[in-house]
Amino acid sequence: MPKKTVPTPKDTGTGTIVGATPEELKQFEAEEAGNGKKETKEEKVEKWDPQTVTTTLSNGTTIKCVDVFRDALLDTKREGIKDLLQYIQEIGFLEAPCSGGNHLCKKGGLLEHSVNVFLNAERIGLALLGEKAYEEIRDSIAIAALLHDLGKVGDYGKQMYVDNVLKSGKVSEAKPFKRNPDLSAVPHAIRSVKLATLFVDLTEDEEWAILCHDGLYDYMKYDLKGKETPLQMIIHWADMWASHVQEGGSDDGKAGEE
Repeated sequence: MPKKTVPTPKDTGTGTIVGATPEELKQFEAEEAGNGKKETKEEKVEKWDPQTVTTTLSNGTTIKCVDVFRDALLDTKREGIKDLLQYIQEIGFLEAPCSGGNHLCKKGGLLEHSVNVFLNAERIGLALLGEKAYEEIRDSIAIAALLHDLGKVGDYGKQMYVDNVLKSGKVSEAKPFKRNPDLSAVPHAIRSVKLATLFVDLTEDEEWAILCHDGLYDYMKYDLKGKETPLQMIIHWADMWASHVQEGGSDDGKAGEE
């Protein structure tokens, strides 16, 4: 006697399953429900909004980092800045972490840190230089502060930081990210200048303020010592205050690379 064949469930496209037994119908409905949950979860990930990244001012006011970042760079009216902002969004800067396991090692951390450094640099510049002298370097403060860590996003289609997956298959809680082994180990400040100058021209002082933002903790410390410009010192101090005080991190002498 030939074996009895069980009709294969078919979706008519109208929500009706043709040729299905009650058991098969239940299985199909369960699978559909599972697929629906999976799609919903994936949609939530895709809809992550950089508008959720905020920082708090000294007066307690909470501001959106992406608005500060965009508006401050646009205010410089530097040629090519709009193209740079578009590029920054496309390469994942807004979502990138700021470190592997130190300050702001979380999604959106790089954006938050960059804005913290900019706001600190504004306060330091106004307090030490006075309004008139500060106005002379206002645009350079915005450019150098907001782009000093641009290189931490990576390059050549490779992110600088990738998930730090343990042998257990889980992402480390202590150090959720690690340096991407497939990306050349170029100091991130050098990469920052390289990426920025694809779209805008930097002044000499801006370029070196970015390259030397880690100050005496960097590889150029002996060349820099005693020759710092006001812009270079302001960016360095603003960065140190943000990373080590506001954001509670410590780079352990590795110049912000980890």
